[in-house]
Amino acid sequence: MQPHEFWQGFVARADPPPYQDRYPAALPDGRILELPIRALPGGSGGIASLILTQASFEVEAALAEILAVRLAGDAPDIVIGMPTLGLALARAVAARLGHRRYVALGTSRKFWYETVLSVPLSSITSPDTTKRLYLDPRMLPLLTGRVALIDDVISTGRSICAGLDLLAKAGVKPVALGAAMLQTRRWRDALPSHGITRAPHHVLSTPRLRQRADGWHPDETGIEAPDT
Repeated sequence: MQPHEFWQGFVARADPPPYQDRYPAALPDGRILELPIRALPGGSGGIASLILTQASFEVEAALAEILAVRLAGDAPDIVIGMPTLGLALARAVAARLGHRRYVALGTSRKFWYETVLSVPLSSITSPDTTKRLYLDPRMLPLLTGRVALIDDVISTGRSICAGLDLLAKAGVKPVALGAAMLQTRRWRDALPSHGITRAPHHVLSTPRLRQRADGWHPDETGIEAPDT
């Protein structure tokens, strides 16, 4: 499979480890989405990668539909999306929940933005960049009800926690978090300090991987259980 061919469709069967260049992530209905394995810098293992902006419309729609069903039980009044890759997912989920709109957080500061409504932002894929996460102050009237915060992937938890910090500045605590994929279990160390006591709603869950002579093996005791 060429790099541009990942995330374009589903397969029916998952090969067991060791994995060579892809990890078979299972949807709740048994379909398999093959994800490219990326080695982390410094020889610290590998992760299964999902880039939703490069996925087919079929894959994006399937993930959005399942996530919307799982979020529906929390009855959010408004969905907030994390930039950049979480915005398309948040928009699609909001539409499937019957909402007319969603709120997009951003990293590009417009001249009317306020510094007080911003926080530093980093992630596993861009740990060394200096970014800030902003909330458009004009959107504050929309955040008076039940809020769901969505990102594409939750890995270390740094990005989603930045979103929680930013919403806290606006006096908002989400009733639910959502993601297309929980990547490893490192997010478990970050979320409790922000008052999050349950796993985010998600569709896919992938473990940290370790490379051995015969290929990649899961380097964790398991993956996150489906929503209950």
